[in-house]
Parts: sequence; C-alpha cells; structure tokens
Amino acid sequence: MPAVQKAASVWPYKPDAAPAAPAGVTANQQAYTRAQRILKADEFSSAFRFRPVFKTRNFTLYARHNDMSQARLGVVAAKRLAPRAVTRNLIKRVAREVFRQSDLPALDCIIRLSGPVNTKAEPAATAVLKKQVRLQIVALLASQRATGEKSP
Repeated sequence: MPAVQKAASVWPYKPDAAPAAPAGVTANQQAYTRAQRILKADEFSSAFRFRPVFKTRNFTLYARHNDMSQARLGVVAAKRLAPRAVTRNLIKRVAREVFRQSDLPALDCIIRLSGPVNTKAEPAATAVLKKQVRLQIVALLASQRATGEKSP
C-alpha cells in the first residue's frame, strides 16, 4: 500500500515566536508567572488567618503584605458553590486575567468564592456570568490598588 502524504497545515507554526502583546500592554503585564501564584497550602492558610479585606456579592478577598517584590494570587472556588468545573475554571481564568492586568503592591491576594454563582439549572458559562464575575473581581483588586497607593 503506498504511503499517503499529509496535507500541509493551514495554520502557520512558529515555535520561536512569542504571542504579541496587545497595544499598551508591557511584557511584564502580559506574563502570569509561577512566582506570582500562591501554590502551597500553608501560604493559603496563613492568608486565611486574617479577616477578609473586601467582599462582593459572590467573592471574598483576603490579602496580606508579603516580603517579595510583586503581588501573588490564589483562587479558591468550592465545588458546592459552583457545581460545574466549567464555571470554576471560568472564575479562575477571569481572576488570573484581571490580576495580570492590575498593578498591585507586594501583596498575597486570595480570591475565594463565598456565594453560589449559578445552579445546575442555568447554563455553565455565559457572557453574562463572565461579565458579572469580571466586575466583582475588578472591584476586589481595585480596592487593594487604592489602599496600596495610600500606604508608604
């Protein structure tokens, strides 16, 4: 049986080319590195020992100053408050995107889902849900940007 040749891909593949940043965004704002993530359980629990800094309808923000040169983010989305993985992943994705674009002082910020976002009867992820989540997370992080500017 003769060998069948594969068709050429229509998508140009450039492994060395980094994705271009949108206009007005620097490379530092574009990246969300491992150093900017809160990963360990003891880091989460140390931030939870403090009382909540700011609350919205569905989210609670815990924040504390860190000894690093940059802010770090942790996101907690409980299954009982967002029953579908699609919804929990949307929350985490939006939180990371808003955090990446915000200019925060050296803080450890933990965004915790504190109220039900949607039920199983509603669609898992919609444009309306994404907009509501984004507005609440922007409000949470903006509260810390404002307090960071006031402190020396």
